[in-house]
Amino acid sequence: MHFNIITLFPDFFKDPFNTSIIKKALEKRVISIDLINLRDFTTYNHRQCDDKPYGGGHGMVLMIEPVYNAITHIKKKHPDSKVIYLSPQGKVFNQEKAESFAKIKNITLLCGHYEGIDDRILDDLVDEEISIGDYILTGGETASLVFMEVVSRLIPGVVQKPQSVKTDSLSDGLLKYPQYTKPEEFKGSKVPEILLSGNHPKIKEWRKDQQIEVTKKKRPDLYRKFIKRGNQSE
Repeated sequence: MHFNIITLFPDFFKDPFNTSIIKKALEKRVISIDLINLRDFTTYNHRQCDDKPYGGGHGMVLMIEPVYNAITHIKKKHPDSKVIYLSPQGKVFNQEKAESFAKIKNITLLCGHYEGIDDRILDDLVDEEISIGDYILTGGETASLVFMEVVSRLIPGVVQKPQSVKTDSLSDGLLKYPQYTKPEEFKGSKVPEILLSGNHPKIKEWRKDQQIEVTKKKRPDLYRKFIKRGNQSE
């Protein structure tokens, strides 16, 4: 998979791309990334990419011209690239959407900033808006890192043990079961006996039951969706 990231702050990504799962995916060449500096595509003095909003108001808005030029530049190389704008107004990002994005070969992530972007960009250039949650960030850079990590780890070859991806929280709509490691007892608190039994079919059954109970307790919204799909009777 290839990511194009349109940003005012390409240096923001230097350290994240040199650590953890993104670094490994890049080294394996399972994913590739192009950082597109939005300031390289403006025709205004001092590499200006923003201006005051028409009609008045606080803050600055990203202008349409540099964004148009940057996306056009990408489309010449990758005509089928899907353009995603990271925005609090977008559809909320979740594991199900991540799985659908993981099937796409080329994705362009547009990082907004300031008070947002000229709305004509959304009308004419953006395929989909995505939000990583109902809160406000300074810019789309942090959101794009979240998006890339979540999607990248679903791509075959990125995670060393693919089975661990299949058993992650939310992979089946439920939270993960409780997990334990050494020591078997700590200050009177013991590991559940079933996990020490060696009876793997029973352990699997216990873990599934625990997933349902944990989800019901901690995320009733997810539990209701799980029930609605007909997976379990109340």
